[in-house]
Amino acid sequence: MECRALFWIVCFFALSLLWITGVQALTEEAQILLEMKKSLKDPHNALNDWKDSIDAPCNWNGISCDNNTGMVTEITIENKFINGPLYSNICKLQNFKKLQLGNNALYGTLPSDIMNCTKLQSLNLTKNSFSGTLPDFSPLKSLQILDVTNNNFTGEFPASVGNLAELTSLNLAGNQFRPGKIPQQLMNLKKLEVLYLADCNLVGEIPSFIFNFTDLVLLDLSCNSLEGSIPKVISKLSKLYQLELYKNNLTGNIPPELGNLTALKYFDASKNMLSGNLPEEVGNLRNLVSFQVYMNQLSGQIPETFGDFPYLEGLSLYTNNFTGQLPQKLGSLSNFKFIDVSGNKFTGPLPKDICRGGNLQYFLVLDNLFTGELPNSYEDCKSLIRFRVNINNLTGRVPKGIWGLPNANIIDLSFNNFDGELGPEISNAKKLTEFYINNNQFSGILVSEIGMASQLFKVEVQNNQFTGSIPQEISSLRNLNELYLQGNMFEGSIPPEIGLCTSLVVINLAENHLSGLIPDSLGSIVGLNSLNLSNNHLHGSIPNSLGTLKLSFVDFSNNHLSGPVPNSLVSNINSERFSENPGLCVKSSRSNSHLLHTCKSSHLTKESRKIIFISGFIVGIAMLILVIGLVLLWQKCHQNRDESRDKKGGNTHWKFKSFHKISFTEKDISEALLKEENIIGSGGSGKVYRVDLQNNVTVAVKWLCPVDINSFKQNDINNQMNAEVDVLGMVRHKNIVRLYCSLSNGKSNLLVYEYMENGNLFDALHKVYTENASKGSGLHLDWPTRYKIALGAAHGLAYLHHDCLPTIVHRDIKSTNILLDDDYEARIADFGIAKFLQAGGGKDPTTVFAGTYGYIAPECAYTFEVTEKSDIYSFGVVLLELVTGKQPVEPEFGDSKHIVFWISQKICSQQGPFEVLDSRISKYFEEEMIKVLKIAVRCTFEVPTLRPSMREVVQMLLEADPCSSSNSSSSSKTTQKEGTQENSTMDFGMIVRESSQHKDEEISIANIISA
Repeated sequence: MECRALFWIVCFFALSLLWITGVQALTEEAQILLEMKKSLKDPHNALNDWKDSIDAPCNWNGISCDNNTGMVTEITIENKFINGPLYSNICKLQNFKKLQLGNNALYGTLPSDIMNCTKLQSLNLTKNSFSGTLPDFSPLKSLQILDVTNNNFTGEFPASVGNLAELTSLNLAGNQFRPGKIPQQLMNLKKLEVLYLADCNLVGEIPSFIFNFTDLVLLDLSCNSLEGSIPKVISKLSKLYQLELYKNNLTGNIPPELGNLTALKYFDASKNMLSGNLPEEVGNLRNLVSFQVYMNQLSGQIPETFGDFPYLEGLSLYTNNFTGQLPQKLGSLSNFKFIDVSGNKFTGPLPKDICRGGNLQYFLVLDNLFTGELPNSYEDCKSLIRFRVNINNLTGRVPKGIWGLPNANIIDLSFNNFDGELGPEISNAKKLTEFYINNNQFSGILVSEIGMASQLFKVEVQNNQFTGSIPQEISSLRNLNELYLQGNMFEGSIPPEIGLCTSLVVINLAENHLSGLIPDSLGSIVGLNSLNLSNNHLHGSIPNSLGTLKLSFVDFSNNHLSGPVPNSLVSNINSERFSENPGLCVKSSRSNSHLLHTCKSSHLTKESRKIIFISGFIVGIAMLILVIGLVLLWQKCHQNRDESRDKKGGNTHWKFKSFHKISFTEKDISEALLKEENIIGSGGSGKVYRVDLQNNVTVAVKWLCPVDINSFKQNDINNQMNAEVDVLGMVRHKNIVRLYCSLSNGKSNLLVYEYMENGNLFDALHKVYTENASKGSGLHLDWPTRYKIALGAAHGLAYLHHDCLPTIVHRDIKSTNILLDDDYEARIADFGIAKFLQAGGGKDPTTVFAGTYGYIAPECAYTFEVTEKSDIYSFGVVLLELVTGKQPVEPEFGDSKHIVFWISQKICSQQGPFEVLDSRISKYFEEEMIKVLKIAVRCTFEVPTLRPSMREVVQMLLEADPCSSSNSSSSSKTTQKEGTQENSTMDFGMIVRESSQHKDEEISIANIISA
């Protein structure tokens, strides 16, 4: 009995000791995790429940523990926007096996201590902003999954991963390694199932050892510079279901051995230099879902077996040299979602069953040699978003349902031989924005139901045989931007209601049978930029209201117009555009109006006499003011001499004006020392100092340089100060810098502003970031912060343009004039050359060429009219800085080239828009960055009237919020790696390709955004 009791006592003490040891270990692990929490910023409180408690940490969000020991085995914190460096002591968690921190904003280098996590099986750091070189992962012998995709790692490709023999998934894509070959050390990874090396700067040929990884299900080598052919030994990868080779320099044929990959679902070898035919063996790939080989040099016919694929949803073959007919069974057995075979030499009829599955969204067969009629089955494709069959040899009548496709954004039937009439079914096309049926043989009337397609942005029906009148219902199209009706047989008068289409930029009604007067209501379309009414039967005068518009192109030639041409039209536009109108004249002889005679004026009308009287009166008043001014100037000179004597004696009197409630006095400012070491900015007119006042208030003081009173610059200095005071003294907005007060003593002018802790945007983007990066502290401005700055600045500029009366145009928007407070809230600053616009006029002439090179809108080279559109262009350049991380002018853009030109070249090339995104930003935000890039492109259109208003810019930016639920959904960003890139590239690319067919009517994107 005594022995038994002694045994239980010993057991009790042993268990107690184990329990105490376990509790101590748990406490230590909780402390480690709490220290990790302290090192991170957690904007969405994802770690809010990480608090010390009796059952910590196994009940915390994102923490998993072993059921037996209670020790932490897994940390999973994904899609939470946490930022900061990776905690270096994390490997003190003794049984730690899984670390998943993907889709966050972590930065800095990987700590070397991570190699102490010897039990680690899965390391997932994808889509963050880690930088530096990757460490030697050799000690992590148990590692099975390594995922560091889409970060900012540099240096040599980490060959040491070849020592991780247990790896099943290696994901290193989207990092900026030095150009190099795929290292031979990787041949040891016999268990690999996923090899994801896209966008890693890989060069050379695809090594043969990769095809010994017979368990591979995903192989992605896309977006590199690999060369050579696709190896025939690829047939060994019998389990492969996804093969991504797009955007390399591969040559040669697609090997017939590809047909042995019977498990293959997704194949993409687009954007290479592949040639030859598609091998018949591809028909063995019965599980294909998506097959893409666009932008190669492939030729020959498409195997008929493509029509037998039961699961095929996507087929992209555009920009090759394919010939023959498309397999007529395409879509009869599968559920197609998109097909793009544009830019080939396909002939014969279109496949009639392509939409049988009911989910077809993109039908793009433009620029081929297709013949025959559109199948009637196409009118049931209610899911279609883009329907483009333009530039073919199609004939016959269009099935009625096509006119009213309910989800279509684009319907393009142009440049074919269609006939028949436009159907009233177009009233059902409620989402239609672009409608092209030009260059066909359509006849009948332009149905009034077109006014019910209320989202229409662009209408092109030119060069057909339409008759009747232009329907007045077109006035319902309030979003209409471009209207092309030329080259038809329209008759009657131009409906005055067209003036209600206030968004119009282009109107072309040339070469019709229109008669009557030019409606005065056209003058109310304030954004109208191009107006062509030539070759009609119009009579009467050109309305004076058109002279108030900012037209860059007009053509009234070959009509029966008479009377004087508005002066603003004659002075800016070639007079040939008024020819063959014998009754037209100009009020005075001008060098560019030699084809028009001068209006006769043998006697003065009552209005003319009134104008002469008023003009004479104004001249007299002006002369009187000039004399008074000269007298005052003489007196001022003598007064300044006296003041100079007083100053030498120490007598200085400051004129003080306050605009806000302030906690300091005039004396505090006037006695403050403006030290050189406290300069925080400088320019041609002076310097800006940080001044720390005695009452713990910090302000920024702009000292407008004192100059000699006889210097002509003095007026500029005074004008700048007056402009700044006039603007900032009256505005009140959180995104406009506050001007506290101004001081002037006759020689020196001081402006006192709120001090902005984080300086200006230019330094934050182009200087501070570089310094921080060199210190290893990681990304300074992540994308959410950059977005916040963009939105704040947009709000401030929208306030100036839309909420101030009169409207204020800044005229020098640039990143150095966008200041940042301690929370990176943006403030627009420096209003020294700002202008108030004339009420109702929307413009104000000036003789000062204002702005900064790289930000100046192109129209400023030929006009001194100040409009809001020049600010919008400059703001677009700022957006480009935020998206690309580049300065407006850099050597890589070329001589005399700037960022807008560079952007246009990039997005119009095969490289696509993703090439211009700042590589230092986490690729998790690529989708939102592309949205802002599109906004920037619109803001920097060459034609001013095509640029959006600042209210529209604000709205578009709100829709690009990276923190909104619709934009931050992890499922939408991770389900298909290549989906976003392909769609965005297609969006930009489609603009370029679609515009190429309208060279005389439409400016391509390369011309639009290059200055």
